Amino acid sequence: MSEPKIQFENVSKNYTRGKMIVPAVAEFNLPIYENEFLVFVGPSGCGKSTLLHMAAGLITPTSGKVLLDGKEITEPGPDRAVVFQQFALFPWKTVYENIKFGLRFKSLDEAEKKNSVEKHIAMMGLNGFENSYPNELSGGMKQRVAIARAYAVNPAILLLDEPFAALDAQTRTIMQEELIEFRKQSKHTVLFITHSVEEAIFLGDRVVVITRRPARVKEIIDLKRFMPDMHERSLDKVLSSEEFSTLRTKIWGLVRSEISNEKGNL
Repeated sequence: MSEPKIQFENVSKNYTRGKMIVPAVAEFNLPIYENEFLVFVGPSGCGKSTLLHMAAGLITPTSGKVLLDGKEITEPGPDRAVVFQQFALFPWKTVYENIKFGLRFKSLDEAEKKNSVEKHIAMMGLNGFENSYPNELSGGMKQRVAIARAYAVNPAILLLDEPFAALDAQTRTIMQEELIEFRKQSKHTVLFITHSVEEAIFLGDRVVVITRRPARVKEIIDLKRFMPDMHERSLDKVLSSEEFSTLRTKIWGLVRSEISNEKGNL
């Protein structure tokens, strides 16, 4: 197997609350390979977002290292695009300007930037809202702008923290299918966080179940072993398959056991 694109090496992260030290991540080890779509699932508050933010260079580990192509990540970089749960948009910029902003470090001429912005506006169903400001958009539309901005940059790595959670069910399904097609064309490495087991199965190559806080790897499920042609099927066909049912039962059982453990320690 090739060298990992991203490598968590014995990573721990502690936060302080007054005089208390709260461990969020403990001795976390995981390779993520180039062009892989890896999904984190686990109980709420288990440290999934902390792991993603360390890969983005937004948070520094207390101990251990997060490596990108063998080099330690110490800060954000243009090779990584992040989409957060909340809408990280510039309120004083229009939809068009927000999407174009991510292209400022790309060596593209104005015509190429214009083509990229227009392409991703159409992909996200934002035609007609190019000149609208964030306060004029619904929550779901704001998130579509954030996703379009990340896609337009065409980064080597996409870091997505529940990016579809704010979308309605129909738009969420469309975005899931668009993300799969986008990956086929662009071959990104993706780290994706979700609370939806169904979404994890439909999108991922591997699903990593995270323990309750502090975050450790509980189990890794290689989805391609169960459904090697999954990303060639429609969402409806995946959801109705026997393999999907088996995977959903297995993964949800692993997550639920962590939720039960957490309740038992309250």
